[in-house]
Amino acid sequence: MTLTEIRPGVVPGRTIAGRSPWALAWARIRTDKVALASAVVVLLLLLLAAAAPLIAQWSGHGPDDQFRDIGITDQGLPVAPNGTFWFGTDRLGRDLFIRVLYGARVSLVVGVLSTGLAAVLGVAVGLLAGFYGGVVDTLLSRLMDVVLSFPYLIFAIAVVSIAGPSLTATVGVIAFYSWAAIARIVRGQTLSIKEREYVEAARSLGASDARVMVVDILPNLLAPVIVLVTLLVPAAIVFESTLSYLGLGIVPPTPSWGNLLSEAQGFYRVAWWYLTFPAGTLLVATLAFNLLGDGVRDAIDPRTERLFSRRRGLARRRARKKTTGG
Repeated sequence: MTLTEIRPGVVPGRTIAGRSPWALAWARIRTDKVALASAVVVLLLLLLAAAAPLIAQWSGHGPDDQFRDIGITDQGLPVAPNGTFWFGTDRLGRDLFIRVLYGARVSLVVGVLSTGLAAVLGVAVGLLAGFYGGVVDTLLSRLMDVVLSFPYLIFAIAVVSIAGPSLTATVGVIAFYSWAAIARIVRGQTLSIKEREYVEAARSLGASDARVMVVDILPNLLAPVIVLVTLLVPAAIVFESTLSYLGLGIVPPTPSWGNLLSEAQGFYRVAWWYLTFPAGTLLVATLAFNLLGDGVRDAIDPRTERLFSRRRGLARRRARKKTTGG
Protein backbone atom coordinates (compact mmCIF):
# COMPACT_ATOMS: atom_id res chain seq x y z
CA MET A 1 0.00 0.00 0.00
CA THR A 2 1.42 3.35 -1.03
CA LEU A 3 1.59 6.54 0.99
CA THR A 4 -1.12 8.20 -1.07
CA GLU A 5 -3.50 5.30 -0.32
CA ILE A 6 -3.17 5.44 3.46
CA ARG A 7 -3.12 9.22 3.82
CA PRO A 8 -6.36 11.00 2.96
CA GLY A 9 -6.19 14.37 1.28
CA VAL A 10 -2.95 13.61 -0.57
CA VAL A 11 -3.25 14.04 -4.32
CA PRO A 12 -1.92 10.94 -6.16
CA GLY A 13 1.23 11.61 -8.17
CA ARG A 14 2.06 14.85 -6.33
CA THR A 15 5.50 14.96 -4.75
CA ILE A 16 6.13 16.75 -1.48
CA ALA A 17 9.01 19.17 -2.01
CA GLY A 18 11.10 20.33 0.89
CA ARG A 19 11.62 24.05 1.42
CA SER A 20 14.89 25.76 2.15
CA PRO A 21 15.38 27.75 5.37
CA TRP A 22 15.16 30.97 3.35
CA ALA A 23 11.84 29.90 1.84
CA LEU A 24 10.54 29.06 5.31
CA ALA A 25 11.74 32.43 6.61
CA TRP A 26 9.96 34.25 3.77
CA ALA A 27 6.77 32.30 4.44
CA ARG A 28 6.95 33.29 8.11
CA ILE A 29 7.68 36.95 7.57
CA ARG A 30 4.75 37.26 5.16
CA THR A 31 2.44 36.58 8.11
CA ASP A 32 4.04 39.33 10.22
CA LYS A 33 2.02 42.45 9.40
CA VAL A 34 4.20 44.70 11.58
CA ALA A 35 7.37 43.62 9.77
CA LEU A 36 5.72 44.07 6.36
CA ALA A 37 4.46 47.54 7.29
CA SER A 38 7.94 48.45 8.56
CA ALA A 39 9.47 47.22 5.30
CA VAL A 40 7.06 49.44 3.36
CA VAL A 41 8.05 52.46 5.49
CA VAL A 42 11.77 51.73 5.00
CA LEU A 43 11.27 51.34 1.25
CA LEU A 44 9.31 54.59 1.12
CA LEU A 45 12.07 56.44 2.98
CA LEU A 46 14.68 55.03 0.60
CA LEU A 47 12.63 56.07 -2.44
CA LEU A 48 12.07 59.59 -1.09
CA ALA A 49 15.76 59.95 -0.26
CA ALA A 50 16.77 58.76 -3.73
CA ALA A 51 14.24 61.09 -5.38
CA ALA A 52 15.23 64.15 -3.30
CA PRO A 53 16.99 65.93 -6.21
CA LEU A 54 13.97 65.35 -8.47
CA ILE A 55 11.58 66.63 -5.80
CA ALA A 56 13.78 69.68 -5.25
CA GLN A 57 13.86 70.37 -8.98
CA TRP A 58 10.08 69.96 -9.26
CA SER A 59 9.41 72.30 -6.31
CA GLY A 60 12.07 74.82 -7.32
CA HIS A 61 13.47 74.77 -3.78
CA GLY A 62 17.06 73.62 -3.48
CA PRO A 63 18.38 72.38 -0.11
CA ASP A 64 20.49 75.53 0.32
CA ASP A 65 18.18 78.07 -1.37
CA GLN A 66 17.20 80.88 1.04
CA PHE A 67 13.79 82.51 0.60
CA ARG A 68 14.19 85.52 2.86
CA ASP A 69 11.24 87.35 1.30
CA ILE A 70 8.62 84.60 1.78
CA GLY A 71 10.43 82.15 4.06
CA ILE A 72 10.95 84.45 7.04
CA THR A 73 8.36 86.46 8.94
CA ASP A 74 8.63 90.16 9.68
CA GLN A 75 9.94 89.24 13.12
CA GLY A 76 12.77 87.21 11.56
CA LEU A 77 11.24 83.83 12.48
CA PRO A 78 10.78 80.74 10.29
CA VAL A 79 7.50 80.43 8.38
CA ALA A 80 4.99 77.77 9.48
CA PRO A 81 3.98 74.89 7.16
CA ASN A 82 1.86 76.05 4.22
CA GLY A 83 1.17 75.26 0.59
CA THR A 84 4.58 76.54 -0.52
CA PHE A 85 6.69 75.08 2.29
CA TRP A 86 5.12 71.79 3.39
CA PHE A 87 7.31 71.45 6.52
CA GLY A 88 7.78 75.18 6.98
CA THR A 89 11.17 76.88 6.79
CA ASP A 90 14.28 77.05 8.92
CA ARG A 91 16.05 80.05 10.47
CA LEU A 92 17.49 81.10 7.08
CA GLY A 93 14.27 80.71 5.11
CA ARG A 94 15.22 77.37 3.54
CA ASP A 95 12.59 74.75 2.69
CA LEU A 96 12.61 72.33 5.63
CA PHE A 97 10.89 69.55 3.67
CA ILE A 98 13.66 69.48 1.07
CA ARG A 99 16.34 69.64 3.75
CA VAL A 100 14.76 66.73 5.63
CA LEU A 101 14.80 64.67 2.41
CA TYR A 102 18.45 65.51 1.78
CA GLY A 103 19.15 64.74 5.42
CA ALA A 104 17.60 61.32 4.87
CA ARG A 105 20.07 60.72 2.03
CA VAL A 106 23.01 61.46 4.30
CA SER A 107 21.71 59.59 7.35
CA LEU A 108 20.67 56.48 5.40
CA VAL A 109 23.93 56.38 3.44
CA VAL A 110 25.95 56.69 6.63
CA GLY A 111 23.83 54.02 8.37
CA VAL A 112 24.00 51.49 5.53
CA LEU A 113 27.63 52.11 4.55
CA SER A 114 29.03 52.05 8.08
CA THR A 115 27.02 48.95 8.96
CA GLY A 116 28.19 47.22 5.77
CA LEU A 117 31.84 47.97 6.57
CA ALA A 118 31.36 46.83 10.16
CA ALA A 119 29.70 43.61 8.97
CA VAL A 120 32.54 42.75 6.57
CA LEU A 121 35.23 43.41 9.19
CA GLY A 122 33.28 41.77 12.01
CA VAL A 123 32.55 38.60 10.02
CA ALA A 124 36.19 38.29 8.93
CA VAL A 125 37.60 38.77 12.45
CA GLY A 126 34.97 36.61 14.16
CA LEU A 127 35.38 33.82 11.61
CA LEU A 128 39.16 33.74 12.02
CA ALA A 129 38.96 33.84 15.81
CA GLY A 130 36.37 31.09 16.08
CA PHE A 131 37.91 28.82 13.44
CA TYR A 132 41.56 28.85 14.50
CA GLY A 133 41.13 29.28 18.25
CA GLY A 134 44.19 29.25 20.47
CA VAL A 135 46.45 32.26 20.31
CA VAL A 136 44.58 33.74 17.34
CA ASP A 137 41.30 33.56 19.22
CA THR A 138 42.83 35.07 22.35
CA LEU A 139 44.41 38.01 20.54
CA LEU A 140 41.35 38.81 18.43
CA SER A 141 38.96 38.39 21.38
CA ARG A 142 41.01 40.81 23.48
CA LEU A 143 40.97 43.24 20.54
CA MET A 144 37.16 43.02 20.48
CA ASP A 145 37.04 43.72 24.21
CA VAL A 146 39.27 46.77 23.80
CA VAL A 147 37.12 48.18 20.99
CA LEU A 148 33.88 47.56 22.90
CA SER A 149 35.32 49.31 25.96
CA PHE A 150 36.11 52.48 23.96
CA PRO A 151 33.94 55.49 24.93
CA TYR A 152 32.64 56.32 21.49
CA LEU A 153 32.16 60.07 22.04
CA ILE A 154 35.73 60.55 23.23
CA PHE A 155 36.95 58.48 20.30
CA ALA A 156 34.82 60.55 17.88
CA ILE A 157 36.16 63.80 19.32
CA ALA A 158 39.72 62.51 18.93
CA VAL A 159 39.15 61.49 15.31
CA VAL A 160 37.41 64.76 14.41
CA SER A 161 40.17 66.82 16.04
CA ILE A 162 42.71 65.06 13.81
CA ALA A 163 40.82 64.55 10.53
CA GLY A 164 38.10 67.20 10.87
CA PRO A 165 34.33 66.56 10.75
CA SER A 166 33.28 64.92 7.49
CA LEU A 167 31.20 62.11 6.03
CA THR A 168 34.25 59.84 5.82
CA ALA A 169 35.20 60.43 9.44
CA THR A 170 31.61 59.75 10.57
CA VAL A 171 31.42 56.47 8.65
CA GLY A 172 34.82 55.42 9.98
CA VAL A 173 33.93 56.14 13.61
CA ILE A 174 30.62 54.27 13.42
CA ALA A 175 32.14 51.28 11.59
CA PHE A 176 35.03 51.10 14.07
CA TYR A 177 32.66 51.13 17.01
CA SER A 178 30.22 48.55 15.50
CA TRP A 179 32.34 45.74 14.05
CA ALA A 180 33.33 44.21 17.40
CA ALA A 181 29.73 43.43 18.34
CA ILE A 182 29.28 41.52 15.07
CA ALA A 183 32.63 39.76 15.47
CA ARG A 184 31.72 38.51 18.93
CA ILE A 185 28.48 36.92 17.70
CA VAL A 186 30.18 35.43 14.62
CA ARG A 187 32.96 33.97 16.76
CA GLY A 188 30.47 32.18 18.98
CA GLN A 189 28.55 30.79 16.01
CA THR A 190 31.79 29.66 14.34
CA LEU A 191 32.92 27.79 17.46
CA SER A 192 29.69 25.79 17.28
CA ILE A 193 29.54 25.25 13.51
CA LYS A 194 33.14 24.07 13.08
CA GLU A 195 32.36 21.00 15.20
CA ARG A 196 29.52 19.86 12.90
CA GLU A 197 29.80 16.61 10.96
CA TYR A 198 29.88 18.20 7.51
CA VAL A 199 32.85 20.38 8.51
CA GLU A 200 34.71 17.30 9.76
CA ALA A 201 33.84 15.53 6.51
CA ALA A 202 35.21 18.42 4.45
CA ARG A 203 38.44 18.33 6.44
CA SER A 204 38.76 14.57 6.01
CA LEU A 205 38.46 15.03 2.25
CA GLY A 206 41.44 17.37 2.29
CA ALA A 207 39.67 20.73 2.04
CA SER A 208 41.84 23.72 2.92
CA ASP A 209 41.08 26.01 5.85
CA ALA A 210 40.04 28.80 3.48
CA ARG A 211 37.59 26.53 1.64
CA VAL A 212 36.08 25.22 4.88
CA MET A 213 35.57 28.75 6.20
CA VAL A 214 34.14 30.19 2.97
CA VAL A 215 32.12 27.23 1.66
CA ASP A 216 31.05 25.29 4.75
CA ILE A 217 30.92 27.82 7.63
CA LEU A 218 30.27 31.25 6.14
CA PRO A 219 26.88 30.41 4.50
CA ASN A 220 25.61 29.23 7.89
CA LEU A 221 26.55 32.58 9.41
CA LEU A 222 24.42 34.62 7.01
CA ALA A 223 21.21 34.33 9.04
CA PRO A 224 22.56 35.80 12.33
CA VAL A 225 24.60 38.39 10.42
CA ILE A 226 21.52 39.59 8.50
CA VAL A 227 19.61 39.93 11.76
CA LEU A 228 22.48 41.91 13.32
CA VAL A 229 22.75 44.18 10.28
CA THR A 230 19.05 45.04 10.32
CA LEU A 231 19.33 45.95 14.00
CA LEU A 232 22.61 47.88 13.65
CA VAL A 233 21.47 50.15 10.81
CA PRO A 234 19.07 52.17 13.03
CA ALA A 235 21.73 52.31 15.75
CA ALA A 236 24.18 53.72 13.19
CA ILE A 237 21.60 56.31 12.05
CA VAL A 238 21.08 57.46 15.63
CA PHE A 239 24.86 57.45 16.16
CA GLU A 240 25.35 59.70 13.12
CA SER A 241 22.57 62.02 14.26
CA THR A 242 24.18 62.27 17.69
CA LEU A 243 27.58 63.13 16.22
CA SER A 244 26.08 65.70 13.85
CA TYR A 245 24.01 67.20 16.67
CA LEU A 246 27.22 67.71 18.67
CA GLY A 247 29.03 69.18 15.66
CA LEU A 248 31.24 66.11 15.20
CA GLY A 249 29.58 64.64 12.12
CA ILE A 250 28.18 66.14 8.94
CA VAL A 251 29.19 69.78 8.51
CA PRO A 252 26.49 72.38 7.63
CA PRO A 253 25.20 73.52 5.21
CA THR A 254 25.00 69.84 4.18
CA PRO A 255 21.80 68.75 5.90
CA SER A 256 21.51 65.69 8.13
CA TRP A 257 18.87 64.90 10.70
CA GLY A 258 21.35 65.52 13.50
CA ASN A 259 22.48 69.01 12.50
CA LEU A 260 18.87 69.96 11.66
CA LEU A 261 17.96 69.14 15.26
CA SER A 262 20.95 71.11 16.48
CA GLU A 263 19.87 74.17 14.47
CA ALA A 264 16.28 73.88 15.72
CA GLN A 265 16.99 73.67 19.44
CA GLY A 266 16.78 77.45 19.88
CA PHE A 267 13.42 77.75 18.08
CA TYR A 268 11.26 75.03 19.66
CA ARG A 269 9.16 77.62 21.55
CA VAL A 270 8.32 79.75 18.50
CA ALA A 271 8.62 77.29 15.59
CA TRP A 272 7.40 73.83 16.61
CA TRP A 273 7.78 72.45 13.07
CA TYR A 274 11.48 73.21 12.99
CA LEU A 275 12.16 70.53 15.61
CA THR A 276 9.15 68.25 15.10
CA PHE A 277 9.64 67.18 11.48
CA PRO A 278 13.35 66.22 11.63
CA ALA A 279 12.84 64.49 14.98
CA GLY A 280 9.69 62.74 13.75
CA THR A 281 11.41 61.50 10.61
CA LEU A 282 14.33 60.19 12.64
CA LEU A 283 11.91 58.46 15.02
CA VAL A 284 9.93 56.84 12.19
CA ALA A 285 13.09 55.64 10.42
CA THR A 286 14.69 54.07 13.51
CA LEU A 287 11.40 52.52 14.65
CA ALA A 288 10.74 51.01 11.21
CA PHE A 289 14.25 49.54 10.98
CA ASN A 290 14.02 48.11 14.52
CA LEU A 291 10.62 46.53 13.93
CA LEU A 292 11.81 45.12 10.62
CA GLY A 293 14.89 43.72 12.34
CA ASP A 294 12.72 42.08 15.02
CA GLY A 295 10.54 40.55 12.31
CA VAL A 296 13.55 39.21 10.39
CA ARG A 297 14.99 37.75 13.58
CA ASP A 298 11.73 35.97 14.41
CA ALA A 299 11.37 34.68 10.84
CA ILE A 300 14.90 33.28 10.66
CA ASP A 301 14.86 31.72 14.13
CA PRO A 302 13.24 28.23 13.85
CA ARG A 303 12.30 28.34 17.53
CA THR A 304 9.56 30.85 16.69
CA GLU A 305 7.77 28.43 14.35
CA ARG A 306 5.06 27.87 16.98
CA LEU A 307 4.25 31.60 16.98
CA PHE A 308 3.94 31.71 13.19
CA SER A 309 1.89 28.49 13.15
CA ARG A 310 -0.55 30.12 15.57
CA ARG A 311 -0.77 33.17 13.29
CA ARG A 312 -1.45 30.98 10.25
CA GLY A 313 -4.15 29.12 12.18
CA LEU A 314 -5.86 32.37 13.15
CA ALA A 315 -5.71 33.56 9.54
CA ARG A 316 -7.30 30.32 8.30
CA ARG A 317 -10.08 30.52 10.87
CA ARG A 318 -10.83 34.11 9.89
CA ALA A 319 -10.89 33.13 6.23
CA ARG A 320 -13.36 30.30 6.98
CA LYS A 321 -15.59 32.67 8.92
CA LYS A 322 -15.68 35.04 5.97
CA THR A 323 -16.54 32.32 3.49
CA THR A 324 -19.25 30.81 5.71
CA GLY A 325 -20.66 34.21 6.64
CA GLY A 326 -20.11 33.58 10.34
